[in-house]
Amino acid sequence: MSNTTTIRRKPQRGEAMLELSLVFVPLFAMVAGIADVSMNVFVKCSLQSAVREGVRYAVTYRVMDGLCQDASIKKVVQNNTLGMLSSASDLEKIHVRYYNPANLSVEVTGAGSNFPGNVVEVSVEGYQRGWILPLLHQGLPINMNVYAADRMESLASGAQPPCR
Repeated sequence: MSNTTTIRRKPQRGEAMLELSLVFVPLFAMVAGIADVSMNVFVKCSLQSAVREGVRYAVTYRVMDGLCQDASIKKVVQNNTLGMLSSASDLEKIHVRYYNPANLSVEVTGAGSNFPGNVVEVSVEGYQRGWILPLLHQGLPINMNVYAADRMESLASGAQPPCR
């Protein structure tokens, strides 16, 4: 007969809690990072869609009651941003520019710049969005700029472009 002794281990409390924390912390960081990047992509896509709608509205020369063309375009963009540009100060981030198709590097300004055949560019510039996890990014906001452009349609014979 052998002389063996059975060693009984004491139940060690806290091991499960330690293992959970070692798994949960990196898992939470990954989920938060994925949500952070996904939200930024969603915001940029929403802004891009809004400026595209502004260009579609601009090329047809439509205007809202009591507003000129540029103000109407900005209102359309603001209405399509899902509340991201909801304040009056946010209208300064929306820009409407016109270019002559022969020289797209020079902006056409003044009356008649929205003449048929010119290129209209609608943009949202300087939109800032904070990160969900500011500690990882030192609290620096993300700057987003989105652009869309198209050629202005022709007007009915004798019609004049609306005020800018």
